[in-house]
Amino acid sequence: MWGIFAEGILLSAGLIIAIGAQNAYVLRQGVEGNHPFWVATVCFLCDFVLMSLGVLGIGAFLAENIWIQQILAGIGALYILFFAYQAFRSALNPEGLQAIPYMGRPSRMKVIAGALAITLLNPHVYLDTIVILGGFASTLQYEEKLIFLIGALIASFVWFYSLSFGARRLAPILSKPLTWRILNFLIALMMLYIAYQLGLFIWNTSTL
Repeated sequence: MWGIFAEGILLSAGLIIAIGAQNAYVLRQGVEGNHPFWVATVCFLCDFVLMSLGVLGIGAFLAENIWIQQILAGIGALYILFFAYQAFRSALNPEGLQAIPYMGRPSRMKVIAGALAITLLNPHVYLDTIVILGGFASTLQYEEKLIFLIGALIASFVWFYSLSFGARRLAPILSKPLTWRILNFLIALMMLYIAYQLGLFIWNTSTL
C-alpha cells in the first residue's frame, strides 16, 4: 500500500509542480499578499473534485472494462513519456518561475475568480486529473484507489499551500534556473517510472 501511496504523490506532484500559468498566478498572489489562503484553497478544491472524479468516479467505470483500461493506460504512458521529454528539455534550458507584475490590490472575489479561471479553463487540468490519474487508478483495486487518491491530494495540498504562503521566501529560490533544472530532472525521472508502471500493466493484462 505504501508503494501505491507514493505513486499517488509522485504522479500528482509531477503533474502539478511543472511550471505553468497556474503556479505563476499562485506565486504572484502569494508574493504580493493577495489573499493567499483563498488562492491555495481554490486550487486545492478544484484538484480535490477533479481527482476524485477521475480516480473514483470515472476510474470506477473504467475498472469494468479492461480494454478501456489498456487504451487509457497506453495514452497515459505516451503522454507521460512526452511530459518526461519536456521536463528533460526544460532541465537543459531552465527558466525561473517569475511572478507577473500586478498594479493595485485586487479584491478577494477577483482573486478567487482568477484562480478558478486559470485552473478550470486550462484543458491540461482535465487531462492530468481525469485521464492520467483516472487512467492509472483504473488499474488498481478499490482500496488501492483510495490510498492513491489520498497520496495525490496530499501532493496537491502541500504544493499549493506551500507555494502560496511561502511565496515570499520561495520566490528568490524559484526564480533561479538551477532550481528548475533540478526539479525538472527529478520530475522527468518520476514520469519515466510511472510510464514504466503503465507499460507493465498493459503487458500483464494483455497476456491474461
